[in-house]
Formats: sequence, structure tokens, C-alpha cells
Amino acid sequence: MDLLVFFAVLAGAAMHAGWNALVKTGLDRTTSIFLLAFIQGAISLALLPFFAVPLAASWLWIAVSALLHTGYKIFLIRAYEHGDLSQVYPLARGSAPLIVALVGIFVLAEGMTLSKFAAVCAIGLGVMLMSSKLGSAEAMPRKALAYALGTALFTATYTLVDGLGARISGTASGFTLWMFVGDGVLMTLYALFVRGRGLFSAVRGNLVSGTAAGALSLGSYWIAIWAFTLAPIALVAALRETSVLFAMLIAVFVLGEKASLQRWLAAGVILAGIVLMRL
Repeated sequence: MDLLVFFAVLAGAAMHAGWNALVKTGLDRTTSIFLLAFIQGAISLALLPFFAVPLAASWLWIAVSALLHTGYKIFLIRAYEHGDLSQVYPLARGSAPLIVALVGIFVLAEGMTLSKFAAVCAIGLGVMLMSSKLGSAEAMPRKALAYALGTALFTATYTLVDGLGARISGTASGFTLWMFVGDGVLMTLYALFVRGRGLFSAVRGNLVSGTAAGALSLGSYWIAIWAFTLAPIALVAALRETSVLFAMLIAVFVLGEKASLQRWLAAGVILAGIVLMRL
């Protein structure tokens, strides 16, 4: 992976952590995720005239990607309805890079050395360790487990679709913007179906923070899709998950929260994965 791409993806991971830290509202998860998707779609729609139109061969990939991103959001909402954040997040996010790596090696034939694969595994393990409750005897509810695994599959699948589709499109930026427009429309339709006409009034007081978070989220994944066209998809996908490390640093040094020994150990494992990726 080129050094510029490497640091750009790390910057995108920091942006991802930033919007997560920024969104601290009393909205329910459906409404919060709708607001994020709506803002992303609106910004993308406004930017479309300034970027090239994707090649015709990529439009099916864009449509499938938009459906997958919406499906990911819906499964994530459902997973959090049945399980705790500390149970759902590690499984949903930590396992996705490993799935992408295995598909990249055995299906896409993307070159990956043993050290690079170890880096992907280390980052995935660190993500799981960062948010999980070691020593807890509380079992994850079956529905939460099913939705968390479904979320991981959606994440891995849209990552692969976005990587391949962006390469075909001839314009990573055009691909990204059209995909987010489609995702914004689909997520709005879903949220209206679930929440009804009161949806827009519910988010009215959170438009400023929602706009900032949406812009950061859009920028973060825009960088990732651009990177997919220049580096192995699995490496980019794993490096994106270092956002949990940045989130912990923001929580400790900006928000004044305390971090347990387990979280510091997890940070060390993720950092080891980052170092391995550059060896």
C-alpha cells in the first residue's frame, strides 16, 4: 500500500471516529441513522455536478451498493434492539475485515503476504477486544447474534462491491456520490415507513450536529472507496477499522473518559496491526 494511501485511510478512520463522537443526541437509533444517511445523500446530490459520471458498466454495482448500505443500517438497528453495544459492535465490525481478506485471497486473488494477513487479523482482534466484555458470563441473545452476523456480512459485502465497482466506474468520486444518493433515498423511505410523518420534526433540533457528522462520515468513506482503487481491498477495509482506536483516544484525551486495561491492550493490538501493515 502506497504511503499516501496508507495515511489517507488512517485520516478517514479518524474522521469516522470524529463523527461518532460528535453524534451524542437523544434520538433513537433509527432516527439517528436516518439523519446521517439523509445528510450524506443531500451533500452528495449537491456535489454531483462537479464530478465525472460513472461508466455505464458500474451502475448496477452502484445500485447494489446502495441496497447493501441500507441493509447494513437496518440490520445494525435491529442488532442494537436485541443486544448491547458491547456485544454487537465487536462482532459486527471486527469480523468484517477478516471476511473481506479471505474473499480477497481466495476469490479475487489479491496478493497478500503472511505479514499483511496477520495485520488484518490483529486489527480485527483488536476491534473485538476494544468493545467486548471479557469475563462476562452474559450470553448474547440469539436474535442479537443473528443480526450482528448479518451486519458483518453486509459490511464485508458492500466493501467488496464498492471496491470492485469503483474500479470499474472510472471515477471513485462519482461512484461514491451516486451510491450515497441512492442510500439516502432508500434509508429515508425506510425511516418514513417506520417512524411516519413525525420523522422530520424529530430531527429538527439536531440538524447542525447531524450535518457535521454526515459530512465527516461521507468524507471518511469517500477516502476508503478512493483507496480501494489503489490498494488491496482487504488492507483498506482493515485499516478503516482503526477508527475504534481514534475513538478511544478522543474519549480519553478530549472527553475525559477513563479507559480500562483491556481497552489499552486492545489499542496495542490494533497498533501492532498497523505496524505490520507497513512492514
